[in-house]
Amino acid sequence: MFAFEVKTGQRVSSEELSLFYSYFTMIHCERHRLDNGLTVIINREATTPLVAVNLLYKTGSGSEDPHMTGMAHLFEHMMFSGTTTEPNFDRRVDLAGGQNNAFTNCDVTNYYITLPANNLETALWLESDRMQNLVLTEENLSVQKSVVTEEFKQRYLNQPYGDRFLLLRDLLYGAFHPYGWPPIGKSSSHIESITKEAASAFYKREYSPDNAILVISGNIEVSSAIKLTERWFGSIENSGERKGCSPVKALPGAVAARGPARKVVERNVPADSIYKAWEVPGRSDDGFHTFDMITDILAGGESGRLYRRLVRDKHLLSSVNAFVSGEIDSSMLVVTGMVAKDISANEAEEAIEREIELLSAELVDEKECQKVKNRFRPTFHMSLTGITNRSALLAMHEAAGSADEISSEIVKYTSVTPSMMMTAARSYLTGQRCATLRYKPL
Repeated sequence: MFAFEVKTGQRVSSEELSLFYSYFTMIHCERHRLDNGLTVIINREATTPLVAVNLLYKTGSGSEDPHMTGMAHLFEHMMFSGTTTEPNFDRRVDLAGGQNNAFTNCDVTNYYITLPANNLETALWLESDRMQNLVLTEENLSVQKSVVTEEFKQRYLNQPYGDRFLLLRDLLYGAFHPYGWPPIGKSSSHIESITKEAASAFYKREYSPDNAILVISGNIEVSSAIKLTERWFGSIENSGERKGCSPVKALPGAVAARGPARKVVERNVPADSIYKAWEVPGRSDDGFHTFDMITDILAGGESGRLYRRLVRDKHLLSSVNAFVSGEIDSSMLVVTGMVAKDISANEAEEAIEREIELLSAELVDEKECQKVKNRFRPTFHMSLTGITNRSALLAMHEAAGSADEISSEIVKYTSVTPSMMMTAARSYLTGQRCATLRYKPL
């Protein structure tokens, strides 16, 4: 068991060290729910002159019609196109001394504004305004569809390996699974075909207070923040469109029955490359942390197994990576490798498969495991120091279950054992559950 010496000479176990870090990452929140269903979380941080306002809508690409994908990401853009009362959202944020941005993933669309604490009301006004008064004209829609279509082409079609996650998600999940396409959509033709009527229906259904989580983090009084939230959001009515509408769920294990999948594509790429993916538990499952740790064992920098053995020692790959995608209901664990010059792609793939099999066949060394944990602790702590990051993380944790879980996150990671990793690998990282995508140069 790992231990370290403190100045008093007292020895502290790894479990006690985890609790020590957990104490210093405790985040105290006040939760409030408006009559219209809006969840409000207030995190007071008196050491900053700023405040972060994070508004998360529980709608991402997984909420879309498989025949009309890209809508959630399109609305990330549409929400900056102006309302009936304020045509220039960004200008108002700038005048208040703030910065803002947004992102979309498979589960959520998230918007945030960081600005001086005395301008909190400006941020709440702007977010409440575009929750209910977005201008949805044919002209605005056409402009944003063009922007997103061009983004699709630039990111997914006009660069080497750009379509890898379009292909890999479809291989692993299938065309009708809610995680079967990336947040930007399956095809630019889907985006181009979105009508004003379909967009209006999506906005009315998904951008409703009962489908949103508002997090306010910074130098604010809790009671004052709740009053301001009531003032600006309390009168917004739910659309009624969500009644009887159960959220789309990506059922864990649904992919396993499909069996292994494989695709080889020829593209204008500089080298052979390999992408292997498995469905593993999502963020809402405690098992997620084990698989996240596994990816650090495999590819945690130059000390990761795949880099040491397949890049540095055997020269089979020129680069390698491993990660979990991190969706709420189920995730992809992905291993990627660029095949080295004059090496057979088959040989390189077999070497990757052997390394994955070793996780199932023998325990990870305790020192190897502890090294990953030691690297994780300060990184996790740093991720919570800024109010912009913290507010987004609180919102994501609330969407996945409860914002309160954020304080126990470090304990969940540092409680992962070598035997837990081996058991997880045996259960999930099998050839039967694997989707493989290979690129060959033209």
